[in-house]
Amino acid sequence: MYYGGYGYRGMGIGFDPMYILVIIMAILCMVASHRVSSVYRKYAKVRSMSGLTGAQAAMEILRRNGITDVAVQHIPGDLTDHFDPRTRTVSLSDATYGSSSVAAVAVAAHECGHVMQHSTGYLPLQIRTAIVPVANIGSKAGIPLLLLGMLLSFRPLITIGILVFSLAVLFQVVTLPVEFNASHRALVMLEDYGILEHDEVPASKKVLSAAAMTYVASAASAVVQLLRLIMLNNRRR
Repeated sequence: MYYGGYGYRGMGIGFDPMYILVIIMAILCMVASHRVSSVYRKYAKVRSMSGLTGAQAAMEILRRNGITDVAVQHIPGDLTDHFDPRTRTVSLSDATYGSSSVAAVAVAAHECGHVMQHSTGYLPLQIRTAIVPVANIGSKAGIPLLLLGMLLSFRPLITIGILVFSLAVLFQVVTLPVEFNASHRALVMLEDYGILEHDEVPASKKVLSAAAMTYVASAASAVVQLLRLIMLNNRRR
């Protein structure tokens, strides 16, 4: 029997240091989420000099780029803004659609950045769109398949669970360049089109950077979780 180290290894009981990383990643996700809410609330109180609402800013950006087949609509919720290429709509949330704040205009421009990506065939966006169906399956079925395989001591099922879950992780990783690029496009368009003054751009950058950090934290957390599952499977072997 072994004493010391991480625990009683002779009994198969031990402390997995990967749990520490998983907990750290979970905390980072919460911090990032709080950060984006805090930054958004701060700049939601700062009215843009142009006076354009989020919806008007989005329509102006689309007009400037000659895009006439994408609609801008209101959607209920808080920070539920998104672009849906299937319906060709930019949906802006309660806090964005009718607000003329710097934060609202920045978020609206970010969604238009996704429209530009779709219009120009931005490769990372095409990859992300292609793997959405399997990523959804991976996020829902990966862990249950893995746990079932462990319960039944059926290694092929464990391997399938890890592979399926890795598809969801891949989606998280591919999302990073997509979101960063959309924010970059947004900042350039906001200044070039005069929707925000030069002095207002740094504030909008803070809003979009805070939002981007939530994607970074989520991707890092997913990668750590995948590595923990792989290590757990190897240990069982």
